[in-house]
Amino acid sequence: MVSDRPAFDGAPVELPDAAATEAAGAALAAVPGLRTVYLEGDLGAGKTTWVRGLLRALGHAGTVRSPTYTLVEPYELDSRRVLHFDLYRLGDPEELEYLGVREAHGPGVLWLVEWPERGCGWLPEPDLRMHLEEHPDGPEFGRRLWLEGSAAEAARAALAAAPGQE
Repeated sequence: MVSDRPAFDGAPVELPDAAATEAAGAALAAVPGLRTVYLEGDLGAGKTTWVRGLLRALGHAGTVRSPTYTLVEPYELDSRRVLHFDLYRLGDPEELEYLGVREAHGPGVLWLVEWPERGCGWLPEPDLRMHLEEHPDGPEFGRRLWLEGSAAEAARAALAAAPGQE
């Protein structure tokens, strides 16, 4: 299998199953100062599963849906506001201007952006860029997660400190 994953420094984090992917999202909820996270990977790579883990760790108890058709799902939590974007069906990056997203990027707001390349030129730079992909030996081996950006070191530390990690 040939990956179209952009080059990332360092080794990937191994995620053996969906529960581990969700736990990774929960662990990264503790990373201080996160404002914008880009979530990259093919359809079915686990991006929304990761988001579910993060939202649960921040106190969201309801359903977590992929905003494929709505483009954005807002979550008003006690600790902060989270906007989960899925730009897969975005026809033109300029559509983000009509949604008023620039005004929504402020203190206390966390952006989780799936398919960020589709919003090129209209999105803020990410603090953390993540790439999820199926393990090269097959889906029964889980997924791999790569991290990059100014918050990558803090994210790796949070993952290493998470319960169940060695």
